[in-house]
Parts: sequence; C-alpha cells; structure tokens
Amino acid sequence: MSLLNKLTNGGSTLSNLNGTTPSTPDFQQSKLHDTYSLNGIPGLNGKPAPSTLDSADPVKYLDNLPQ
Repeated sequence: MSLLNKLTNGGSTLSNLNGTTPSTPDFQQSKLHDTYSLNGIPGLNGKPAPSTLDSADPVKYLDNLPQ
C-alpha cells in the first residue's frame, strides 16, 4: 500500500488533514496582506514589523553599480 493510500484511507496521527489538500486563503481579499507587510497599516500588536525590503524609495542597481 502506498503512503498516499495510507494517508487517504487511514489518516495520520501527525496531520490533522489526513492526506487531503489544505484550502488556500484568498489573499486578494485580505487588506492585512495587502497593506500591513509594506507599511504597517493597520497597526497590530504582537505582529512582526513590516518589511523594510520594499521601500517607497527603491534603490536601483543600475544607478549604484560597483566601482
């Protein structure tokens, strides 16, 4: 019996999904994923700081070539 068959038929003690595919959230509708990761709006306690990699003033590589 294959591992997939074992998971599909009998489940697993290590997974609450028992071999099924998890649902994928619709991040297009999420304002938290749309704005918080870039600018911290809305301000949420206990959440990580927004990304600093995508700034409002991007630095272009071609404008900063090595010497």
